[in-house]
Amino acid sequence: MIEYRIDRRSGVAAYAQIVRQTREALLLGTLRAGDRLPTAREVVEATAINPNTVLKAYRELERDGLVEAKRGVGTFVRPDATASEPATNSPLRAELEDWAARAVTTGLSREEADALVRAALDRHYDRGDA
Repeated sequence: MIEYRIDRRSGVAAYAQIVRQTREALLLGTLRAGDRLPTAREVVEATAINPNTVLKAYRELERDGLVEAKRGVGTFVRPDATASEPATNSPLRAELEDWAARAVTTGLSREEADALVRAALDRHYDRGDA
């Protein structure tokens, strides 16, 4: 099961962080078809955010066709929402892991590393895809 982490200093709304983390978990194969998302209560207990924030994120995920809510049972990943080939199987994964380790060793902050990665992606992908 996914465990959400909310970074209050990021400037990104908590619901948007939940949506992003869920999408990433689907792309990486951490979440698979049929998996249950944590209940709003479980997310609230783990992150100390408002229950309505969690529900807003789950509604957005449902609108996007990634999850479905089953009344009284929970919210589940839809069968067609997962990547056919998770990004974790990419041959570039090891290179990226090595790069991230070097970034930490050279003293780059998380924010600096993130900015470098986003700048590179922006150069190579259309702005709407990055």
